[in-house]
Amino acid sequence: MSTLPVLDFSQLDAGVEAAARFRSELLRVTHEVGFFYLTGHGVDPNLTAELLRVSREFFDLPDEQKLALENIHSPQFRGYTRVGGELTANAVDWREQIDIGVDRPEVTRAPGTPDYWRLEGPNLWPESLPELEAVALRWNTELSRIALRLLRAWALALGSPEDVFDAAFASNPFLLTKIVRYPGQPERAQGVGEHRDGGVLTLLLVEPGKDGLQVEHDGEWIDAPPLENAFVVNIGEMLELATDGYLKATLHRVFSPVDGSDRISVPFFFNPALDTVMPRLQLPEELSGKARGLSVDPTDSPILPTTYGDNALRYRLRAHPNVASAHHADLL
Repeated sequence: MSTLPVLDFSQLDAGVEAAARFRSELLRVTHEVGFFYLTGHGVDPNLTAELLRVSREFFDLPDEQKLALENIHSPQFRGYTRVGGELTANAVDWREQIDIGVDRPEVTRAPGTPDYWRLEGPNLWPESLPELEAVALRWNTELSRIALRLLRAWALALGSPEDVFDAAFASNPFLLTKIVRYPGQPERAQGVGEHRDGGVLTLLLVEPGKDGLQVEHDGEWIDAPPLENAFVVNIGEMLELATDGYLKATLHRVFSPVDGSDRISVPFFFNPALDTVMPRLQLPEELSGKARGLSVDPTDSPILPTTYGDNALRYRLRAHPNVASAHHADLL
């Protein structure tokens, strides 16, 4: 395989037979590859263009305005991360970004309150760029619609009721959009180190014409450049766990662009409520015999078969040691 498979989301609305073919292909490519391009998703191109425009305006703000939103000010790990401020596989990622979740009040801590509720709280927004909040929240809503419909398609393809995953996302889903800028480097450098996503589902938007993403398949690395009007979609370890490894959470990595250029990338992470344990599906016999169990984690930090929040907090503490030390020293 030299490129990722392409699936057309609009086939779900093209009649019973077309929808069945889409579900069958969705099941095949996420069993074999774990990554694919999704076209026909129906997101307004004007919204996509607006998101990329506002993202560039954010990164063009003076450093003091971005640093006023730095995640060191957020116990929830929200806000701005400067270049070099995040780790993957214990190595520095060469990117800057702003993390945008769902604005909620902080959870009052009391004896017995699970530690993962520390992740609930407000976003940090730039006062001089109010458009960012408006477009980012619209983006979260639009991509949530697509992601939930994909989960329902997987459920049917896996022989389960269409709504088997709905309860996990019905109230307080833990959504996250990262708006990322990769600056150019004189030599090929780690934009993001190799890893598997720890959540359920990721939809990625990348600026047209800007490559850098690579996906592992059968021991080789495949380039996954952006495809016009398409998302790059991959499943995370929570969905791999729910299917005992029948669906595959795949290793991937990102390299910095060449010196003199940069790249905007916007991954959207669709995850359940922090206190949710993802359902473990009973697969039909023809599928269960091909389930591989969980993948070996390259960071020696395998996913826990407990709540999503337990895993999410562990990932944040490891990726952002500065925030962990400032706000969660009792957990280290």
